[in-house]
Amino acid sequence: MNKLSNLKKVKVSQKERKFLLENEVCRIATSHDDIPHIVPVAYIFDKSTITFVTDYGTRKYKNIKINKNVSVVVDVYDPAGENKALIIQGNANIIEKGAEYKRLYQIFNKRFEWVRKDPWKVGEAPFVRINVSNKLSWGL
Repeated sequence: MNKLSNLKKVKVSQKERKFLLENEVCRIATSHDDIPHIVPVAYIFDKSTITFVTDYGTRKYKNIKINKNVSVVVDVYDPAGENKALIIQGNANIIEKGAEYKRLYQIFNKRFEWVRKDPWKVGEAPFVRINVSNKLSWGL
């Protein structure tokens, strides 16, 4: 059974929400066969969830199909010691089509120039939405 799916959804604070909206890159950690895998992705914070897009052939996509438990970190390093970070653990859900897919695509298209430069169609790349089950932040 998926341990994180049994947890209640956690709401982020106003400071955490502001931090998530001010940034656009996070690192997503997935795993397969107890082997961790972490990669940077562009994300949006929408409806109290973190959402990113991936390709079907990626290791993270394959891992999420097997194990929906993921972790995300959004962080800002400051050499003066004023570091900021938000770590999120949650359950990943794949969105491949439908009205929600189209809505998310419009948000990504508006926010990210790389989407406008290299658009894709439904069926070419799924969105992954992470529901927050646990979180820890500092410096915010």
